[in-house]
Amino acid sequence: MYALTAVSFFTDVSSEMIYPLLPAFLTLTLGASASFIGAIEGAAETTAALLKLASGWWSDRVQRRKPLVLAGYTIASIMRPLVAIAQSATQVLVIRVADRVGKGIRNSPRDALIADSVDSSIRGKAFGFNRTGDHTGAVLGPLIAFALVQWLHKDVRTVFWWAVVPGVLAVLTVLFGVREVSRRRDTAAAPIDLSQPLSARFWAVLGVIFLFTLGNSTDAFLLLRAQQLGIPVALAPILWAFLHVVKSLSSVPGGTLSDRVGRKPLLVAGWLLYAAVYFAFGRASSAWHAWALFGIYGIFFGLTEGTERALVTDIVPAARRGTAFGWYNLTIGLGALPASVIFGALWDHSGSRIAFDFGAALALAASLGIAVVPIVVPPRPSLTRDGSS
Repeated sequence: MYALTAVSFFTDVSSEMIYPLLPAFLTLTLGASASFIGAIEGAAETTAALLKLASGWWSDRVQRRKPLVLAGYTIASIMRPLVAIAQSATQVLVIRVADRVGKGIRNSPRDALIADSVDSSIRGKAFGFNRTGDHTGAVLGPLIAFALVQWLHKDVRTVFWWAVVPGVLAVLTVLFGVREVSRRRDTAAAPIDLSQPLSARFWAVLGVIFLFTLGNSTDAFLLLRAQQLGIPVALAPILWAFLHVVKSLSSVPGGTLSDRVGRKPLLVAGWLLYAAVYFAFGRASSAWHAWALFGIYGIFFGLTEGTERALVTDIVPAARRGTAFGWYNLTIGLGALPASVIFGALWDHSGSRIAFDFGAALALAASLGIAVVPIVVPPRPSLTRDGSS
């Protein structure tokens, strides 16, 4: 778990040196529209999601996670900095999709490996801890980008090239720091057929998550909205770092709270908070509103990211965790493309307020949906003094 958290940290340093500058790079340098930005991010995430299903299933079948995790981080670390040589928005699309191929290969096996390595009583905390590493890297990445642009006077393309350094560190950490977890003999299964049905409650949970995802468009639109509200492009990395500070500080408490009070209350609270933030973004009118809303938005991640993953682990058999995370990630990815495309189209044709109201409405509907889904978690095994069951 700790090594994988370090990998997430380095990876997000790399990716977040690029991401907060990407919307301005696409619109101001390459002339892309809001709709095309939505298409880029939606296509990238959908591609990743399709591969997450396949990689999760395969890691269950061969009962090995690390090779897929290593391959995924390597591909992403090679492709991500190539944005520096892009001369058109279409080229960025191709590079982003290739980057997300790596993410698609690694994520489901990685999440299953985390679940394999911890006791059921601390799953929420474990996934929250991993997200903390992820978001801490996402704090440092934008700060490095800001320093390179503002203090060292490097251009955006040079910043993109520097992102290769933490990417290499992530790959080396996987190679030398991550170990395969030997699953218990009673939960290790023979190769299984993907058509073997999972529980009805699992599919019901995925259905509600898909509904929420349809209103959860790329955060690139939040950065564009911040620019509308008067945040200079040079400060975009700082605003993005601020968001991830809040994410990092709230991830472990949110995951731990879900271990204590249950997954459903945390998801309901988080999605209601998301709805409120999106509703407010559509009506914001000054730069300080952007700062405040980005901070509140970070709490939503702390409440929901680790909680969702822990819930998936709770309601599926241990031998099928890779496959279950594959379906979970596929659900999010299939919703990501229409979510970002619809949001971008609404923004272009009806204005940002209507687009944000659309996202808020679907988040509200999803919070009501998860509240009525029956979720009965199997009892956790009692632990001996030394932590074994």
